[in-house]
Amino acid sequence: MAYAAWDHPEPLALGSAPLPEYGSGSLCDLLPTLAAGMAVPGMTAAITELTAADRNCVFLVDGLGWEQLRAHPDEAPFLASLLGSSRGGTGRPITAGYPATTATSLASVGTGLPPGAHGLPGYTVRDPATDQLMNQLRWQPWTDPAAWQPYPTVFQLAADAGVHAAQVSSPTFEHTPLTKVALSGGTFHGRLTGEERMDFAAEQLAAGDRSLVYTYYAELDGAGHRYGVDSDTWRGQLMHVDRLVQRLAEQLPPRSALYVTADHGMLDVPFDEQHRIDFDEDWELRAGVALLGGEGRARHVYAVPGAAGDVLTCWREVLGEQFWVASRDEAIAAGWFGPPDGFDERVRGRIGDVVAAAHDDVLIIASEREPKESAMVGNHGSMTPVEQLVPLLEVRS
Repeated sequence: MAYAAWDHPEPLALGSAPLPEYGSGSLCDLLPTLAAGMAVPGMTAAITELTAADRNCVFLVDGLGWEQLRAHPDEAPFLASLLGSSRGGTGRPITAGYPATTATSLASVGTGLPPGAHGLPGYTVRDPATDQLMNQLRWQPWTDPAAWQPYPTVFQLAADAGVHAAQVSSPTFEHTPLTKVALSGGTFHGRLTGEERMDFAAEQLAAGDRSLVYTYYAELDGAGHRYGVDSDTWRGQLMHVDRLVQRLAEQLPPRSALYVTADHGMLDVPFDEQHRIDFDEDWELRAGVALLGGEGRARHVYAVPGAAGDVLTCWREVLGEQFWVASRDEAIAAGWFGPPDGFDERVRGRIGDVVAAAHDDVLIIASEREPKESAMVGNHGSMTPVEQLVPLLEVRS
């Protein structure tokens, strides 16, 4: 909602944004920690609370936020019984990384790098080579995956070190560019049902003296986006996830550790003008903007040449009480995308001239440009606890 020019609301201080725990307790620290425990060269055990195991399985449940899990113990009794095991028995969550969105998080998991290094810093970002928006989840328009994300994955490094590395997921994902840049290395095994994935993940764990296995479930996230995280459909999906985790846990071979985590949490945003600000209907927000990237709670705003300063000023005046609004340089320096000293300069042009991260339960939708995304009930992307905090539940054999 725009404010009158004389109101001048005080914008949120950038320093008040709760940064992800890069380097000690974020998704990008998980696989390097596990690989270090298996003596993979060059890996660092950054999550110090975890104890090494010879066989490690990561089960990533898309959209299973820490706060949502804690709020639904009746639907997920097995998962709830593991809450105290999170993060090496501390009972604490880890953080996703910014933005808290699937493409970014999966790349952080697989490469062991923060977004400012691996280079997938949002749902849609500008490709500086074409000045077009690129959807990094669907990889549209296509660009060379190896050029976009040139670093090896932890799976590749583990396999090179003699670890049995495997991914067990839907066959749909086997040849996607996102899988190639984020999760390749070792062998990919496509299995249609969640039950089949659990059974085969356990088999793959037992297939090596040292094993690193990844498996994935997407349907909880889909239910949240379409129906909301407090809908019966979402609750039913959570019940199914609970049974899947228990099924896998009961099949772990000796010397194994199972870690259940997620790529982000989620919150429902009401369908009214106060909570859903329509960029396509707001002339103030559109002024000087060439491209609108990111997603409703984590926007990348690309200005026309020479207008970046004016766009930053306007977005702060209009949205500054509801969003953390930063320039590109401010967001990088503040560590939103990872430690500034580890930032890869090839990524700079992909980040918006202005970056807006939601503080309140609010979205910047684009009803004409993004009709499907604008209609979603459940949303995520920003740095608030409900989006950032994800479990790291542990079962050992």
